[in-house]
Amino acid sequence: MKKLMLFLFVMLFAGSGSLLAAPRSIVLDGSTTVGPIAKSFAAYFTKKYHLPVTVSESGSGNGAKSLINRSCDIATMSRTMKKEELGAAKKKGVNPVATIAALDGIAVVVHPGNPVRNLTKAQIAAIYQGKVSNWNQVGGPDSRIVVIQRESNSGTQESFKELIVGKSAQIVRTAETQASNGAVKSRIAVTRTAIGFLGMGFVDRTVKPLAVNGIQPTVSTVKNRTYPVSRPLYFYTNGQPAGTIKQFVDLSKTVDGKRIVSELGFINNY
Repeated sequence: MKKLMLFLFVMLFAGSGSLLAAPRSIVLDGSTTVGPIAKSFAAYFTKKYHLPVTVSESGSGNGAKSLINRSCDIATMSRTMKKEELGAAKKKGVNPVATIAALDGIAVVVHPGNPVRNLTKAQIAAIYQGKVSNWNQVGGPDSRIVVIQRESNSGTQESFKELIVGKSAQIVRTAETQASNGAVKSRIAVTRTAIGFLGMGFVDRTVKPLAVNGIQPTVSTVKNRTYPVSRPLYFYTNGQPAGTIKQFVDLSKTVDGKRIVSELGFINNY
């Protein structure tokens, strides 16, 4: 009888969809761009399912490291994982799987008082490479351009370099480095001669987004990929997401998740 009871006890938990293995919390780490989505999803998820969710914003590169080191359940990234990151994950027995959380346009922004309204990709690249250093070279006032970039660990920095400057190109040494989208926005808002870039969801009246190749960053131009500086935003998990982790990353496919993404200024992928 004792053996029978033990068998039934084990089978109850083994057959109940991993009750014992169900996480008591969900931990996310990574991109500051994906941060608003992650935090809003976390608040929604905790309220609905009573499961604590913690979100850190240490940059896409650190998010990848956290997933590889198994110190987070979901890495939030504004770029795809690099070959070396995937290699490091394989050595640790981690299998990164990406789910698109939303789509985003990287807005190239200036101070609202700057009369320049449009730049080509080539002009922006020239500014960031230091080949163009005065606004009067691109139709603006006679003022030195203050170039703002993100830190090297930023996925937005990586995407901007790939889409505009060129992966192997060097950004001008005088460029100022800011640690987040918010910091870039704050710097541009008080610097009339500055130029920078940030996730479209962070744009407000304190900065002016430029058209790139004549195309403004909008929901429609990002969704149809006509805006030249567009990219997906990702949730990375170790293997195919399952259980509560799958519920979380699949929020972006639900009615409530889509509403949250739209309200934050990002674009739904589903």
